[in-house]
Amino acid sequence: MLFFTACGARQAPVPERSNIEYIFVHGLSGWGSYDRTYKRMPYWGMLGGDLMEYLRAQGFSCYAASVSPEGSAWDRACELYAQLNGTVTDYGKAHSERCGHDRFGPDFSGRPLIPDWEEGKKLALLGHSFGGATIRLFSEILASGDEAERAATAPDELSPFFLGGQGERLHTLVTLAAPTNGTTAYDLYQDESFDVRSVKISRWDDFWGDFFSNRRQAEKDGRSEEDYAAFDMHIDNALAMNARIRTLPQVYYFAVPCCATEPAEGGQRPVRSAMEPMFRRSSARMGAYTGVTGGGFVIGESWQENDGLVNTVSAMAPIGAPSAVFDPDTVKPGTWQIMPTYSGDHMSLQGGMMKRNDIRPFYRELLELIDQLPGS
Repeated sequence: MLFFTACGARQAPVPERSNIEYIFVHGLSGWGSYDRTYKRMPYWGMLGGDLMEYLRAQGFSCYAASVSPEGSAWDRACELYAQLNGTVTDYGKAHSERCGHDRFGPDFSGRPLIPDWEEGKKLALLGHSFGGATIRLFSEILASGDEAERAATAPDELSPFFLGGQGERLHTLVTLAAPTNGTTAYDLYQDESFDVRSVKISRWDDFWGDFFSNRRQAEKDGRSEEDYAAFDMHIDNALAMNARIRTLPQVYYFAVPCCATEPAEGGQRPVRSAMEPMFRRSSARMGAYTGVTGGGFVIGESWQENDGLVNTVSAMAPIGAPSAVFDPDTVKPGTWQIMPTYSGDHMSLQGGMMKRNDIRPFYRELLELIDQLPGS
């Protein structure tokens, strides 16, 4: 399933701009440079070509990680750590026993994502969709470790990841169309008071909705339900995850929400010219939905605006975290910068699938901004 792409084999045509290594983490059902699919269709760039190659040509040190397409944020964070350090994936003794799977996973020994890691290098992590949850949980474990794993594991068997104390390696986190506070794309189906059939959609959009939903179904392998991405994306579960993830005072944070809906009677409807057909059914239902989660969180009209899979408001800062509307003159660490809402659907920041979108100017400008921040 996995194979090694020698990410470091390509030499940047121009000198690197800064001491930052940019790590891009894909979302649900996605793939990265260790996966065979990436050569045929790069997740970062899609039909527009490999974004990593383009950014390297501009002098940015960029790499596309490969993590479990359907796995939990925890499992994906552990895989990311193993890739960055060129080690065997350790999901943790306590976690693996609780969730019912093997403790150890893919072996990246001798094939790290970043070749020749140097002291003084900093990490900028960019996560699309569920990749946003992945990099946020990764940052928390990297900085603080995990008490449950420390208590369950002999010191000489404990992964350095769960020991913590490595937060100084982080420079920036960027979430891209991420369900930071969960998404009603999952929750609305659990609300018995909401009739999805009451939302009118075309047969064509219904067909594509079925096609996409079927492709998204994770293959169950006996592990606990909490160890899948779908669990983490329910609003109550996302908020519980947020409660354990700190906003680190030395790290810069940016959140890029997307929107491809417009006001309509009863809420929001997808802008057909801007949204992939496979997202329109989900978008229409999200645009009509209000309710209350099992945990008591009120989903009001502000949650109706969406990109087809993620509510626009959810893709902003974690609820309760320090945040500010982005102003290039007042960016500071320890505060989420809420970037201007990107006009496009959930895959627009990947280059689009059936609707091609040139994302190179967006990412070049974003990385130039990060490169200019103190500590770069």
